[in-house]
Amino acid sequence: MFDEKFITTAIKRSSETTVDRRRLLTMAGIAGVGAAAALVASAGPAAAAAHDTATPVAGAPSDASILNFALNLEYLEAEFYLRATTGVGLPASMTTGTGKRGAVTGGRAVPFKTATIRKFAQEIAKDEMTHVAFLRSALGAAAVSRPAISLDSSFTAAAMAAGLITKGQIFDPYANELNFLFAAFIFEDVGVTAYKGAAPFIANKTYLSAAAGILAVEAYHAAIIRTTLYAEGIQTPAVYADVQKISDARDSLDGRSDDDQGIGTSAASNIVPTDANAIAYGRTPDQVLNIVYLNSEKVSSGGFFPAGVNGSINTSGDYDYDGDATGN
Repeated sequence: MFDEKFITTAIKRSSETTVDRRRLLTMAGIAGVGAAAALVASAGPAAAAAHDTATPVAGAPSDASILNFALNLEYLEAEFYLRATTGVGLPASMTTGTGKRGAVTGGRAVPFKTATIRKFAQEIAKDEMTHVAFLRSALGAAAVSRPAISLDSSFTAAAMAAGLITKGQIFDPYANELNFLFAAFIFEDVGVTAYKGAAPFIANKTYLSAAAGILAVEAYHAAIIRTTLYAEGIQTPAVYADVQKISDARDSLDGRSDDDQGIGTSAASNIVPTDANAIAYGRTPDQVLNIVYLNSEKVSSGGFFPAGVNGSINTSGDYDYDGDATGN
């Protein structure tokens, strides 16, 4: 339950926008401030303290900035999966907002031959579209619009960087099931690490709970993709090496640490990438942007977002030389 202090603090938290009471209370599942206060009072002062907004991390971006950063990534994932499963992307009504709205290049229906792959791709597409709707609702008028997204040349650049293709060749993520799975592998692992890395900076516990829920969904998605790729590797062992190349390419963009992991080998699977304590790792927003911009330097556009992302978190880190970030 949530007391009036929590609600007031949550509403005032963002430096970009004031989230109205109705939206916040709807997210929290409470009918009104009076009901919230009554519920907290009945639970006692300990409950009120437990549900207060946490103290923001000094120098951290606002909650709205973090949610908008996540929204950019959800736009990318939704457009990728929707086009793969339906041939069309998000409706125009779900792409408006602050910042410049961009077009999407590339993307078409994948000629799925395996029923299970088609069905889980459809489920993931629905989830990602719902994530877009949820974040837009939570942000209200402060929600950023969909930025320009590349689903064609960006994949060719990523595949070339990973060594899957050579200069002059084209990588089409929509040509067949395996290409689709390789492309999905790029997104899903990045999405999981992005939410993990952003979690410590979210002060509003309602938003933190929602972000944790989305992280869990993205982790399920990643596990499905990784498991399916591993199964493909049993029939075609070269898949293991190709997935590792993609993992290594991501690792080359976001710093000196070697956190990113492939799916294993024919001898042993690695479906869940964790550290020595079996804990998933996270990436900072600038590291995530290094990957989606396909650039290890400090830039504000490129790769899957040819004109950059919308919102205040929009610049990648500088990991090109010494492995120390100098970005935001």
